[in-house]
Amino acid sequence: MTTELIPICDASALEERGKGVRFPVTAGGEDATGFVVRFSGLVRGYLNRCAHVPMELDWNEGDFFESSGLYLICATHGAVYAPETGRCEGGPCRGRSLRRIEITEKDNQVFWQPDEYVRPARA
Repeated sequence: MTTELIPICDASALEERGKGVRFPVTAGGEDATGFVVRFSGLVRGYLNRCAHVPMELDWNEGDFFESSGLYLICATHGAVYAPETGRCEGGPCRGRSLRRIEITEKDNQVFWQPDEYVRPARA
């Protein structure tokens, strides 16, 4: 597995329970997006694909948290996910999880690391 780190954004772009930042990836050979959010002081990253139906979570770009800021939400069917784990805590996908993307925060920058399924976006 590669140890390549790919830059996403400045760390300051991610406020606690605020808007997320999307970034292009290839997932399972298909064009997709990943996203990062800050929760409990840490940056969390996931594939932007609901565990219920493979649709992007955010209706408005970067809006991943529901109104209380305690859960990530799929804007289409209302599935809610724990930001720390990506596990579905309510809605049509209960018990399933978002696909986690390995995130590193260093030198005031946020990076992601490809794995066997989530790869850099195709040119």
